[in-house]
Amino acid sequence: MYNQLEAYSCHLTAEERAPATIEKYIREAGAFLDWLNGVEISKDQAVKYKQFIAESRAVAGVNAVVAALNKFFAFLGLDIKIKPLKIQRQTFTRKEKELSHEEYIRLLEAAQDTRLFYVIQTICATGIRVSELKYITVEAVQDGQAVITNKGKARIIFIPEKLQNTLLQYARKHGITGGCVFITRTGNPLDRRNIWADMKKLCKKAGVDPEKVFPHNLRRLFAREFYSLEKDLNRLADLLGHSDVNTTRIYLQESGMEHQRIVERLSQVLLL
Repeated sequence: MYNQLEAYSCHLTAEERAPATIEKYIREAGAFLDWLNGVEISKDQAVKYKQFIAESRAVAGVNAVVAALNKFFAFLGLDIKIKPLKIQRQTFTRKEKELSHEEYIRLLEAAQDTRLFYVIQTICATGIRVSELKYITVEAVQDGQAVITNKGKARIIFIPEKLQNTLLQYARKHGITGGCVFITRTGNPLDRRNIWADMKKLCKKAGVDPEKVFPHNLRRLFAREFYSLEKDLNRLADLLGHSDVNTTRIYLQESGMEHQRIVERLSQVLLL
């Protein structure tokens, strides 16, 4: 079993998968093999496992596992492919999950003069993924743009002048003359787990619901703010690194509050 997982890990690395993706795929494949407990892999067992995890995970979580397992089966050369659960399209996101601009400002005020203060602004002002922070180097900041490579593809991230000045000031203050701007005490690029933990600690001080505070929600806020200004879905997809604009549309889901405000305004015109 462990030889299979080791070989699978090497295969994913050769495909230039992101470290976090490799970790996730190996974890899910290992969990499935543990569940099998020596029983031979088959379509029937895979379906039973999907039903098993569906009892304790949300639909999106189950489908993430399904995708990981199908990838694993393909690597093993098995003619097995299980279907994901169907997800009913949601018009609105949950209100308690949507980070507002006002809450974002409260987070910044609470994080003032800490490393997290600069990390939050960098993610939200550029729309990058937290895993892409390592591409924000002193050299990239000086140039005003960073080149992000992933799965053989490259895209340019533009760093606005105001953020350039802020980050260069931060780098000078901390003696960072080159390479990654955001590093640990040992000089390694900042890990997403450190950022996640720091953001959660910040919630109480900022008075913001912890359910709303995670790095990807900053990326979503960037998407909503950009679209409110430009109304250009294709250009937004390019900035976010999405190959499918339908993925970008998901980022623009709102809690429904704006829709409700519009309907209320219309009612003043349409109702006696």
